[in-house]
Amino acid sequence: MQIIDGKKIAGEIKGEIAEEVIRMQAAGRRPPHLAAVLVGHDGGSETYVAHKVKACEEVGFRSTLIRYEDDIAESGLLSCIARLNADAEVDGFIVQLPLPGHIDEQKIIEAVLPSKDVDGFHPVNVGRMSIGLPCFVPATPLGIIELLRRYRIDTCGKHCVVLGRSNIVGKPVSLLMAQKTQPGDATVTICHSRTKNLADITRQADIIISALGQPEFLTADMVKDGVVLIDVGTTRVPSQETKSGWKLKGDVKFDEVAPKCSYITPVPGGVGPMTIVSLLRNTLQAAQQR
Repeated sequence: MQIIDGKKIAGEIKGEIAEEVIRMQAAGRRPPHLAAVLVGHDGGSETYVAHKVKACEEVGFRSTLIRYEDDIAESGLLSCIARLNADAEVDGFIVQLPLPGHIDEQKIIEAVLPSKDVDGFHPVNVGRMSIGLPCFVPATPLGIIELLRRYRIDTCGKHCVVLGRSNIVGKPVSLLMAQKTQPGDATVTICHSRTKNLADITRQADIIISALGQPEFLTADMVKDGVVLIDVGTTRVPSQETKSGWKLKGDVKFDEVAPKCSYITPVPGGVGPMTIVSLLRNTLQAAQQR
């Protein structure tokens, strides 16, 4: 069993990005500029955005954080997006999800210019990804593919079971795994809350990508020996062992499942760091295209 060290790989990629930023500046170009819009004070969103700001500093990007209280009108948020779309100094930006219930998330996603949509959520980017055209790929799926690539995990002809069908992880990663690429060329099954006989399906999998958000859902009796397991879950659960009063748990019951795996990502330290660095890669791509 080998642990897939997302933190280590993310560090390597940050170094590569930082070198490219130095080359851009040496050629007389400004560094890439990533902006983030944060509405409200959701704990997970606050943590993610803080990590993003720190990562930008580490690679030499310019970073802007725009904050609003959770009572902002939808029209006000749309006005902010219009300003960022028009700002030639901003290469890409994200509107951190989830948003308050009175705001239509899909309307917000579609208001972002596809050329600045470094989250990869706009229908134009989703459509281009689905047929293998150049686009911004959502950060978490992009990070997963890069982990498989850098660990040289063979996916061709393998049975890949994706747990979860969200637009952010499940659907896009299933498309990427099925494409004629490496990593890719897998036979993909998507499972979700309505799937019957789930354990029978997961036991057939050569590769499992779990993005359910249900802590320790996947147990040893649900996987076969030698499986490659990518755990995307990051659920905060109460804990008396930490100063914060909580700890992150993945979808996988790690201690009992890991011995059966050929490769497995831990939580934290697996997919999470790759999500941040993939957002940086998309922003670099946006800056280069501009």
